[in-house]
Amino acid sequence: MFEIDFAEFPSTSAEASGRFFERAFGWAVTPYGPDYTDVRAAGLTLGFQSDPAEQTHAPLLTIRTDDLAAAREAVEAAGGEVTREPFAFPGGRRFHFREPGGSELAVWCPVD
Repeated sequence: MFEIDFAEFPSTSAEASGRFFERAFGWAVTPYGPDYTDVRAAGLTLGFQSDPAEQTHAPLLTIRTDDLAAAREAVEAAGGEVTREPFAFPGGRRFHFREPGGSELAVWCPVD
């Protein structure tokens, strides 16, 4: 199973980004410390990353899977390049990759 269920955006203030979407649209906000906030919209969760060391330069589309290792094999076999090795975060593990056209995306798994 592979489904897009998350998009992460760079932010100068994860807290302010979360407050904005909560106030503007009534979406549920889950803060994960001072530098990261999840915002649950209808059918998609938006993440806001304000830690400069963790930010991507553009929005990061994230694909959910049940098997992170198999997803990595599939990405590499299809010509993708892993740009960030698998790492743990609150909620699971993920890795980042660049597809042949140059866009960076991520694959995550709630349990590895």
